[in-house]
Amino acid sequence: MNENLPPCPECSGTYTYEMGTLLVCPECGHEWSPATAEAEAAPGEKVIKDAVGNVLADGDTVTVVKALKVKGSPSGIKAGTKVRNIRLVDGVDGHDIDCKIDGFGSMQLKSSVVKKA
Repeated sequence: MNENLPPCPECSGTYTYEMGTLLVCPECGHEWSPATAEAEAAPGEKVIKDAVGNVLADGDTVTVVKALKVKGSPSGIKAGTKVRNIRLVDGVDGHDIDCKIDGFGSMQLKSSVVKKA
């Protein structure tokens, strides 16, 4: 039996054991994968910051700091445009903010072009 198994994340029980690829707690019956336990043990691993270094969270209001070209639109998004109620996502190509912009609709932005309002 391996003495280096982590305690249960649900009840903090110390009698955890391995069953296949999962860890199991006999006290509360909770099952979890060791990879999930490592991700929970290191909270804040995925911190998204704006252009000036402020930490962003879901529901924040941000301001665009530079003019952005939008494909298919004659005028792009102007600097100073406020974007409300953002959602942080694992986007493609660095686009980690999902939002709706008035006049443009739903789109994704990079956190490096916004500032927390």
